[in-house]
Amino acid sequence: MLTNEYVKRVYDQVQKRDGDQPEFLQAVYEVLDTLQPVIAKHPEYEANGVLERLVEPERVVKFRVAWVDDAGKVQVNRGYRVQFNSAIGPYKGGLRFHPTVNEGVIKFLGFEQILKNSLTTLPMGGGKGGSDFDPKGKSDAEVMRFCQAFMTELNRHIGQFTDVPAGDINVGAREIGYLFGQYKRIRNEYSGVLTGKGLEFGGSLARTEATGYGLCYYTAEALRVLKNDSFEGKTVVISGSGNVAIFATEKAQELGAKVVTASDSNGYVYDPDGIKLDIVKDIKLGHRGRIKEYAERVPGAEYHEGCAGVWTVPCDIALPCATQNEIDEASAEALVKNGCKVVCEGANMPSTPEAIAVYQKNGLLYGPAKAANAGGVAVSGLEMSQNSYRLSWTFEETDAKLKSIMESIVAESLAAAKEYGEEGDLMAGANIAGFVKVANAMVAQGIL
Repeated sequence: MLTNEYVKRVYDQVQKRDGDQPEFLQAVYEVLDTLQPVIAKHPEYEANGVLERLVEPERVVKFRVAWVDDAGKVQVNRGYRVQFNSAIGPYKGGLRFHPTVNEGVIKFLGFEQILKNSLTTLPMGGGKGGSDFDPKGKSDAEVMRFCQAFMTELNRHIGQFTDVPAGDINVGAREIGYLFGQYKRIRNEYSGVLTGKGLEFGGSLARTEATGYGLCYYTAEALRVLKNDSFEGKTVVISGSGNVAIFATEKAQELGAKVVTASDSNGYVYDPDGIKLDIVKDIKLGHRGRIKEYAERVPGAEYHEGCAGVWTVPCDIALPCATQNEIDEASAEALVKNGCKVVCEGANMPSTPEAIAVYQKNGLLYGPAKAANAGGVAVSGLEMSQNSYRLSWTFEETDAKLKSIMESIVAESLAAAKEYGEEGDLMAGANIAGFVKVANAMVAQGIL
């Protein structure tokens, strides 16, 4: 509940201006709520209008993307890039291609990215972008033409020292390749302007695995520090079947857990013997199939229509890796009822405020997305460093740096939470630790 007068005033202003953007309002409220003790202790933040500036993007770019489909028909989509905050580095954040993309969704993602990037300790500001284009069912040629049209506009707003986009939902190696190729063609320069690139043209080893692996490194460290426990012998429920879910499953299995679920937008599969990851990879990475196919290929596995049911599967640890607000209050209560003790987020804001309240009321270990899924942007930052140095680190070197970053995020979050009277609260700690670094940089640079 907002009680600080300055915080309330800022949130009221956001509501007035952006009342039609529920995801953005949700993200802002959650952060401002946890920052109240910080604001009370630092009057210089109010004097410098830090919160008012934090919640208002430095720049919002919205543009038309016209392209031609395989039938020769002109299609028009909307493109977005929100450059939210550059106090600690160039804007950094992914591009999402999905029918649900709109300005409010991109703003919520960009706002979260400010604090997430700050937590990595790397010099990256917060940004996000994307389009309401849906690659699903499109040919490679159609995806290429769309990406080229998208980059034809976007290129004038980005650069290796200005804004460095990456991938997100439905923007993987194929899309990044097409986007990078078009940028190179238009600008006639070879630079690290996009991350998530192929290894042949400046990509980083471990980038594909980074968000999923990082999620598990974060969860393992939080379990060790807060519960003196580990993944060993635990049953894990994971939603999604994209890169984050696949590599979270892979690392959780390596750490001794049994992962029993995978899902997509149509439904989920439950395998009581543990998910066979080679089959999921073949379905999703091999031929972009639907997860239903898993149950057709694996004896004893069950397929269920609808996604929400995945949270009714008994487990020790839940790792939501699909999309925002996928766990509501009822799903959170089902998790608690069925024995779940840990929820760490691989997707962006996958839990509603009501779900988070259920976690907190029942004493679950809760790792918020901006901390738990920061591994992807962390290795994106490492890719930027490698591009600047014109070198490439080994998988082992990059993975070790990723593990260290995720463990430091847990430590930073817990230290910040303790300092401001929220001991053990990873959500409050992540918001506070990420904010203080950005806020101090904003104060130091003057009113911009």
